[in-house]
Amino acid sequence: MQTTNCPGGVSAGGAMRAGFILAILFFAAYYTYIAFAELNYLSSAGRLGPGFFPRIIGVSLVALCALSLYIDLKHLPAAEAVAPAWRSAAVLALLSGVFIALFEPLGGLASMIVFMAAALWILNPGRALQNALIAVLLPLGIYLVFQLWLNAAMPRGMFPLPF
Repeated sequence: MQTTNCPGGVSAGGAMRAGFILAILFFAAYYTYIAFAELNYLSSAGRLGPGFFPRIIGVSLVALCALSLYIDLKHLPAAEAVAPAWRSAAVLALLSGVFIALFEPLGGLASMIVFMAAALWILNPGRALQNALIAVLLPLGIYLVFQLWLNAAMPRGMFPLPF
């Protein structure tokens, strides 16, 4: 497989393939989650239900995508496999997952503040005051737009805010 260098210095061949496989892996994991959470393995009569084949397909997709990603990353040069842009994307994906997990328990506003603070602390180091202001004011503005202007409820969380 021939790779070409992009203006930023990152090779477009192997790293793009690994990124594509990673995206497919996320979709396959979501598909598998739906197959296990929403579809029954057996019908009420005890026969194979609508979730039988989607579960097999989902688990197979996840396993094969994970194996393919492992093989691709194993054969990429070290500088290309974990470039700074990929590291930032992985950190943001992890923080997004934590944000989604905390959205209901902490509530909309608190989880947005935690997400913004963590993301800015990692992506914009050395600017504590600026990061703190953005991490508080931007989610507060979004919260007020949703609550007052759009009249859309956000999760209140375990400790609801007084306003």
